[in-house]
Amino acid sequence: MGDWHSRPAGQVIKELGSGPQGLSDREAARRLEKAGPNLLTQPDPPSLIARILGQLKDPMILVLLAAAVLSLAASGGEDWLDGVIILIIVVVNGIISITQEDHAQQALEELRRMSSPTALTLREGERKRVAASALVPGDVILLEAGDQVPADARILECSRLQADESALTGESVPVEKEAREVLAPDTPLGDRINMLISGTLVTAGRGTALVVATGMDTQMGQIAGLILESGEGDTPLQRRMAEISKSLSFLCLSVCAVMFGVGLFQGKGLLDMFLTAVSLAVAAIPEGLPAIVTIVLALGVQRLAAGHAIVKKLPAVETLGCAGVICSDKTGTLTQNRMTVQQVWLTPGARRREVMLAGCLCSDARLEWKAGAPTASGDPTEGALVVAAAQDGVDQRRELEQQPRVADIPFDSNRKLMSTVHSQEGGGWVVFVKGAPDVLLGRCTSTPKGPISPSDRARALAANEEMAGKALRVIAVAKRELRSFSPNPEPRMVESGLTFLGLFGLMDPPRPEVRAAVAKCHLAGVRPVMITGDHRITALAVAQELDIARAGDWTVTGAELDFMPQEMLENDIEKFAVFARVSPEHKMRIVQAWQKRGRVVAMTGDGVNDAPALKAADIGCAMGKTGTDVAKGAADMILTDDNFSTIVTAIEEGRGIYSNIRKAIHYLLSCNIGEIVTIFAATLMGFGQMPLVPVQLLWLNLVTDSLPALALGVEPVEEGVMEEAPRDASAGLFDKKFSLRLVWQGLMVGGLTLAAYFLGFTRLAEAGMEGATANTMAFATLTLCQLFHAFNVRSENRSLFAQGVFSNPAMNRAFLAGLAMQLSVLLVPPLQGVFSVIPMNVPQWCTVLALAMAPIPICETAKSSARRTEPQPAAQTAVK
Repeated sequence: MGDWHSRPAGQVIKELGSGPQGLSDREAARRLEKAGPNLLTQPDPPSLIARILGQLKDPMILVLLAAAVLSLAASGGEDWLDGVIILIIVVVNGIISITQEDHAQQALEELRRMSSPTALTLREGERKRVAASALVPGDVILLEAGDQVPADARILECSRLQADESALTGESVPVEKEAREVLAPDTPLGDRINMLISGTLVTAGRGTALVVATGMDTQMGQIAGLILESGEGDTPLQRRMAEISKSLSFLCLSVCAVMFGVGLFQGKGLLDMFLTAVSLAVAAIPEGLPAIVTIVLALGVQRLAAGHAIVKKLPAVETLGCAGVICSDKTGTLTQNRMTVQQVWLTPGARRREVMLAGCLCSDARLEWKAGAPTASGDPTEGALVVAAAQDGVDQRRELEQQPRVADIPFDSNRKLMSTVHSQEGGGWVVFVKGAPDVLLGRCTSTPKGPISPSDRARALAANEEMAGKALRVIAVAKRELRSFSPNPEPRMVESGLTFLGLFGLMDPPRPEVRAAVAKCHLAGVRPVMITGDHRITALAVAQELDIARAGDWTVTGAELDFMPQEMLENDIEKFAVFARVSPEHKMRIVQAWQKRGRVVAMTGDGVNDAPALKAADIGCAMGKTGTDVAKGAADMILTDDNFSTIVTAIEEGRGIYSNIRKAIHYLLSCNIGEIVTIFAATLMGFGQMPLVPVQLLWLNLVTDSLPALALGVEPVEEGVMEEAPRDASAGLFDKKFSLRLVWQGLMVGGLTLAAYFLGFTRLAEAGMEGATANTMAFATLTLCQLFHAFNVRSENRSLFAQGVFSNPAMNRAFLAGLAMQLSVLLVPPLQGVFSVIPMNVPQWCTVLALAMAPIPICETAKSSARRTEPQPAAQTAVK
């Protein structure tokens, strides 16, 4: 950061060639090209050579290479050919693995790009939001509570600005900032109150600052080696898959070892049995399970991003399918966030112009005229007041020229008020205050006609109740004349002794798609809950319109929560559908109460103080449009459209993603069981030759494992997935039904393959060709059987034909690719010799195809029987 803190602000501006209006776009672009993007240097990715060598860490690859060396060292052309083919398959597998790694990494990079921070800058006097990476020294940036500081910057002016610098200094208490001219050159970093440090968070107030350092030149950049992201850790599901894969690998190796020993005992060749055992281990061990899970999760995250839900952390994808409660803000999430003034109520003695003046001047929104019509930029509620005033002939820009703002006290959720101080042409100052009616009335001592009376208060509260009963959001305004003025006014000094002026009633209509999303929640056993700072009556009216609040549901306010012990809240939490007039601190209690009841909770939030609740929730959902950087940083998921319906869609996608992972696992393991059954049973029965030779087993692993499993990973979300109750987050993947299905379907695949083998030996082979025919038929049947079986796995209970045989284009392509590869081996003469197969005649082909397609009618019969005998899981409707 150098010694920018010890130089006057004017000198800093001059040295950086900037000004109060900021840089021009052209100059900013020139500086960006010279200084580079405002990013910390990331470690270089491993080279292609390093990644290839990394593949050799896999023990199975090392065993395969050892087998290839033994084959090459052995005498005889066939053994030599086997060794070459093993090496080719190792190379192809490595290429596939590296390609999959690239695909997953590109998906994560795309997500980082979509969730990258932005900054509000002044470019030639115009406010412009740009990517934080595009900032350059000399840029003027505007910051407010909730923003992440995008670069090291010198404060030019500020109002009650505070920053959390704990990430850098370790100081847990936010630091109060000032636009002080100079500090001593040796001032410690934590005491440089006229500076803002990149990566820290603005927790209160607002300010304007000049960027002095970006990228690796910032304080964060100087210690970048300590703070660079270490990358995403494995998700719980990935860790479970790795453990399951290890356990199954041990089991497979044990079976292969037994088979190897039995084969030697039966007098079979040492090298032949070793190659068969190794090849079976490679084909049957599900070493790709963790990689498949990672890719399916990454593909699911891409689909969620396309649907306006950016998932920052992969574990959130797993958790989405378990969500049982959605605690949602009202404004902008359940509603359209397009506020308009519907009603204005004046206290006796007040003039309408005076009320409109208070509404438009006590505001950070800015009036803009487009095509002769007033619009506003900034907060939607403040913008509605500014537009309403303009429509009444009170132009904010003209009024600010006559009564310029000289100070302000920003809104915060504890005071529920905002104040601005303006100088008057005739001398003196006036304070305009707006905020919650019940809070503001308590600060008022008069009306324009005189001291405020109990009847005045009663009338104002009655008007407030009437507007709230119409589902209007009510904003009160007041003012106070000042004879003296302090540049940094304290709230308790200026927000008391006020003159009450009137009320604005604003409407933010519900989003049209939300009611259908709420209905889907009820059907899926997901409880929608409204949490809002609005009045009880307003909140309840909207909740009832959207069917969030049903007959018998309760509404509770923040004030009532303050007097409610946490134990009582936990016991009664399922009775409440609406939480009104709550503060962010209450959100934490609500989340914990639902979690105490065993529910997985999704919580929305957008403010600085929402961050603890977002972190505490199982799925923290930050608003992409209105959310602060602090909220986005704490959240697991960012809703780019700030829409409740997006959360529901994300839950549906989350359920689909988890189901697809189960399908991929189901397919891989049932097929692997089939392979083990085929070879192990043939060995125990003492056949003179194996049903499959080593090269065929390795080819089988290449053709049937990757593509169909990945195609199952992008299976469209099944119909009816939102008619089931949420999945228990603690439930294991391998429940009893799932495990039984794996076993019997694996036995089915193995049995059909052995049937082809036996038929090739007994009835369908020409004299002297029994062994070659049986081997070819078993190889063809096992490969094609697995390709057909992939279609069965697309749904656990639903008929393939009801689902649509060709409704998953990825599965169609995977099947055709695998079929083409297998037919090339079976039909192309040079490849027939390489893979030890012979041409088959028509009866043999018919037998192979009949056996290979048999899993479809067998599984369809099993599904039909299950549908008739087992009741469908019913979703839990709204819990009272």
